[in-house]
Amino acid sequence: MTTKAELGHDVAMVLVSVIFVAFALRLHLFVDAFAAEDAELVEEVVRDETYKSSIWHFPSHNFTLAAIWAPFLLKASDKVDNITVHLDVLESRWTSRYDDYDYIVISGGHWFLKTTIFYENGTAIGCNYCPGMNLPELRSDFSYRKALQLAFRFILSSDHKPIVLFRTWTPDHFKFGRWYSGGVCNRTKPYKEGEFSEHDADRLMRQVEIEEFEKAVVVGTRNRTRIRLLDIYHLSLLRPDGHPGPYRRFHPDLSKRTQNDCLHWCLPGPVEAWNDIVMEMVLNEGDFRYFS
Repeated sequence: MTTKAELGHDVAMVLVSVIFVAFALRLHLFVDAFAAEDAELVEEVVRDETYKSSIWHFPSHNFTLAAIWAPFLLKASDKVDNITVHLDVLESRWTSRYDDYDYIVISGGHWFLKTTIFYENGTAIGCNYCPGMNLPELRSDFSYRKALQLAFRFILSSDHKPIVLFRTWTPDHFKFGRWYSGGVCNRTKPYKEGEFSEHDADRLMRQVEIEEFEKAVVVGTRNRTRIRLLDIYHLSLLRPDGHPGPYRRFHPDLSKRTQNDCLHWCLPGPVEAWNDIVMEMVLNEGDFRYFS
């Protein structure tokens, strides 16, 4: 593992648990395009074989950027369904690098809604949406709360004190069905206030994360842990026009029934507003930089 000290970096940032594969790929494509324009500006330090996690160094700015794929924040199997999740073990892909960075953006995401089998102490204790498995049904908000509690406990107990931004849940905008049942998002303009009500699952998951964040802040104020809420929920709720829709694949045949993507986000799009908020939050912290 290449450390910050070995690279001689002054400032480093990591995006922990880049929520969606699409977001991670867009970050890769952006940096790759930047590097193609001037290869001397970017040094790729690490890229894994899945193309989901990468670390880049920008020598002219003495700056490191990393995207680390850990969709549950917890140790989990690398599958897309019937995923094994260990509720008592954090994913080492991000915890092992935690001390290397000065600014950290951390978040959970919609992978918690997938079919998952939960383990504690090496024993299966339940699952989310797993008919026929003869396991207790434990909902996605149960696993999300467990993940946040363990992640915040790790952050709060660490001797390293970076600025940590906890990015909130983002709602989807499927109408007339879900992604698997013909749901679409064909609006071309943002919603006005009151035009759209979030789905029950989105409302529930947001409630969980706000409750756990507020608990973490109470502890953080006592031990110098700088943990801030990057709250993009309501901002995203009003942007049904920001999703790929039927263009989740290149040049779709719109004469046929096409699966819509009303969950991930286009770039350019709402994500750029999130970036502006991140920059404002970082600048408002002032010159905090102290290293453990």
